[in-house]
Amino acid sequence: MTVPSNRMLWMVGLLGLPLAILGALVPGFGMPAWVGGAVLLAIAIVDAQLPPDIEHLDIQLPDLVRTYRDRDASVEIRLENRLTSPVALRAAIPFPDSFQTEGDDRLIQAAAGGWSAIDWAFTPHRRGSFKVDAVYLEGASRMGLWIKRRKMAVNCEVRVYPNLRDTDSLAGIRLGAQGQNNLRQIGKGREFEKLREYLPGDGFDEIHWKATARRGKPITKVYQQERTQEIYVVLDASRLSARMAGAEAVLERYVNAALVLGAAAERRGDQFGLAAFSDRIETFVRARTGKAHFATCRDALYQLHPKIVTPGFDEVASFLRLKLRRRALILFLTELDDPVLAENFAAAVRILTNQHLVMAGMLRPPGVAQLFTEGGTPVEADDDLYAKLGGHLAWRALREFEITMRRKGVRLTLFSPETVASQVVGLYQEVKQRQLL
Repeated sequence: MTVPSNRMLWMVGLLGLPLAILGALVPGFGMPAWVGGAVLLAIAIVDAQLPPDIEHLDIQLPDLVRTYRDRDASVEIRLENRLTSPVALRAAIPFPDSFQTEGDDRLIQAAAGGWSAIDWAFTPHRRGSFKVDAVYLEGASRMGLWIKRRKMAVNCEVRVYPNLRDTDSLAGIRLGAQGQNNLRQIGKGREFEKLREYLPGDGFDEIHWKATARRGKPITKVYQQERTQEIYVVLDASRLSARMAGAEAVLERYVNAALVLGAAAERRGDQFGLAAFSDRIETFVRARTGKAHFATCRDALYQLHPKIVTPGFDEVASFLRLKLRRRALILFLTELDDPVLAENFAAAVRILTNQHLVMAGMLRPPGVAQLFTEGGTPVEADDDLYAKLGGHLAWRALREFEITMRRKGVRLTLFSPETVASQVVGLYQEVKQRQLL
């Protein structure tokens, strides 16, 4: 696309317009006016036909850019200038609406006779995979009378991963980094570790009688806490996970909590896996360990977004029952404040509780709290009283559902929106301490 520049407008205003007025008003000045106008028009046409400097430019963007939500990042733009003089131009990149940049476009300069690199800063505010398929360039013509605009096709993918540097995620990571040696173990463990000589205080049930007979002295069996156990987090990506919990969506907090729990399980030597579902199974990663596996889990979740559908608890429970042969901890992160969904969930997970340790966690809905609690906020108006009574009734319903689920072997925990990740890690460490798995 070619549009007139400011220089062209000034030339027409200062030369072309006066020539036209003089030619029309001054007798005998018509022919010089026509000649002058023709010269100006010829100059403009010639300048428009000459190839602009931006035609001698090539541009490259990396094929893949990895970054994190709400963290500053940049993409490197490489320009090749085949001219022997530098080229000044204006460039624009059509980033997605969820990306924040310093401006829609910027002035850059391509160095003469070679490649030059420019970092374009941006801040993404949404997880997912985003495509950048074009870069728009704007430069002046040879004489500066026209502005030439050019669209250059590129193929760049920007992957935005969950941000684990928020306050809650960092608290969960620090809690998981304590390791099993810093936590008091309840019980003696169930996994055989080694044999050692008998020490005063050892129980007779811990003596290895065959080794004692072979060595001619008392030998005791030493147990350790079980490792390489399978931990699964099941994320609900249906309609209720799209609700806002503070500044973030419910699913956003669940995704962060799942990855933080994966890091904690990795440190304790357990195998971590995950599943996500809406009205169908969205993704499934079998439990394993290692840094490469953590990256696999992260790649499985960074494009997970809520769908406005009803959660299929029956389908995910049947799927896990068929896929998981070994006893595992299955933690559902879902929203169960809807009585119909809560009833469906209770009926669906019954096929899992006989073999696996099943737990469920949900965010405490806003305003849901026990009415008569110490330190509660005072009631200042009638509307506040009705709101608190409604919150108390909702809390009572959730409490009754929690008791019902406990009788069925499923523990339900209400999380605070600001501390989901740390509470999930604390729940996992409690399971390991008490050797419930």
